[in-house]
Amino acid sequence: MYLLSVHMVEGQEPPSAETMQTMYQDVDVFNKKLQADGAWVFAGGLLPADVATVVRTQPDGKVLTTDGPFAETKEHLGGFWVVKAADLDAALALAAAGSKACQGPVEVRPFQDDTAEL
Repeated sequence: MYLLSVHMVEGQEPPSAETMQTMYQDVDVFNKKLQADGAWVFAGGLLPADVATVVRTQPDGKVLTTDGPFAETKEHLGGFWVVKAADLDAALALAAAGSKACQGPVEVRPFQDDTAEL
């Protein structure tokens, strides 16, 4: 199994309403193809990183929560797919189709249980 994560760049001008509609339609088509092909496990879009809450357990056992993203970066996770793919090449092909559909970069990462296949 692989995580296909979609990255969004903070501060980047958002796409036009027409482009967003096209992206939603293309992602819907991609999702339906994943389902039809048996590769679909789970997927979801995320709200912007500025609404995130970070939870940290301190060495003394106290739990600290803070507003905002964990990483000090302008690029954040915007959504993801969890897919079944035969190997990395198959996952990369799915990521290419997903990237085209959502018009953004998609990172491919295998789950730990699947590392024996690498």
